[in-house]
Amino acid sequence: MLSIAGQEVRITNPSKPYFSKDAKLTKLEVVRYYLSVADGAVRGIRDRPVVLKRFVDGAEGQVFYQKRAPPGRPPWLRTTTLSFPSGRAAEEVVVDDAAGLAWIVNLGCIELHPHPVRTTDLEHPDELRVDLDPGPGVPWPDVRRVALEVRTLLEEVGLRGWPKTSGSRGMHVNVRIEPRWSFTEVRQAALALSREIERRLPLLATSKWWKEERHGVFLDYNQNAKDRTTCSAYSVRPLPDARVSAPLTWDEVPDCEPAEFTVFTVPARFASIGNPHAQMDAAAGSLEKLLDLAARDEAAGLVDAPWPPHFRKMEGEASRVAPSRAKKGEGTPVTPKKARAPRAKMPLVVVANSPSKDAALAGLERWKAKHPQAAALLAEDDILVDSMRGRSSTWTRIRVNLRHVPDAQRPPQETPDPDDDPTREWRMRWKKGTP
Repeated sequence: MLSIAGQEVRITNPSKPYFSKDAKLTKLEVVRYYLSVADGAVRGIRDRPVVLKRFVDGAEGQVFYQKRAPPGRPPWLRTTTLSFPSGRAAEEVVVDDAAGLAWIVNLGCIELHPHPVRTTDLEHPDELRVDLDPGPGVPWPDVRRVALEVRTLLEEVGLRGWPKTSGSRGMHVNVRIEPRWSFTEVRQAALALSREIERRLPLLATSKWWKEERHGVFLDYNQNAKDRTTCSAYSVRPLPDARVSAPLTWDEVPDCEPAEFTVFTVPARFASIGNPHAQMDAAAGSLEKLLDLAARDEAAGLVDAPWPPHFRKMEGEASRVAPSRAKKGEGTPVTPKKARAPRAKMPLVVVANSPSKDAALAGLERWKAKHPQAAALLAEDDILVDSMRGRSSTWTRIRVNLRHVPDAQRPPQETPDPDDDPTREWRMRWKKGTP
């Protein structure tokens, strides 16, 4: 039982391993990490509804998302009701202090996933999120270079970006904004920013939604769509070395290395320099110039880019069919009134589906052993490892792009090995009208 600022929080199974590969950490040790940086961690989630991303068997185990606040929660823990694009609603947890933080970590929430809104206004985000996601083989210096260009563009439009490592392979730049715009408008501003960075750094950055069309660092504008969340500052990530999504100053970005920020190093850094993002709430800015840029893109013939798959088809949206699955002649319109241009169809095969990433990767190795000639011709970015998210579960899908394999040598689509998609049964019932 921990006493935290007058509240008592019970830590169940405190010696349960949460990390057991490179880092050796128990549940209680992860809780104590969060308490050591509580001022910074709570600042990133305070007064926001939080999706509970639960690793009940530790970082190496399966994960599931829980939107609804659990029963039996302490009376001092707040909740708020959030609506979703599906039309559903859920009463979600709101964490305002270190006690609430410890309570959700005890549930297995190794990562913190807040929505970009405050409980006082759930329809108008106060944060624009720039998510820099490098593709396979993209070197870390390219990520830093793109982040610095994002900073330059933000300053040109009167906004201040606050960088942090993602805790994995990428970076995040969070931007505090005035809560005056809808989710759709914030996403529109993020898309305009992504496209402008792509124009400035065409060899390093991309705004293309479909993985088979990407190169370099993807600026994931859809992280600003309603119901999407990213890990917040000081979140622990489920990697073997227990890395942390660490807030940075811009002066640190050119030389930072993500592996330097872990559960073992960040508490001393926090005690020494404090939270580099402590003044973020005082720097709220306007989206007007980014929305002006979006309007210029639309006038030049750029239509809306694809939305996440669980959203309804939006007016003016480009085709939501991946190029590899597009029918002959189908394409993305150059302007809403012109004929569609042909799309390049990529020859993709699915080789593995599994809730276990390790099992999916083992399936990929079996596929390579079965088709050695084709495997020898693959480039690094021809292996597409997708983290798939259903209504509450996640799984890994692995596809192979055979674009570098001559037609005569291309293996056909076979039954994936393994082929365990945890959402398949639900999707089949939904198609039949019996969810």
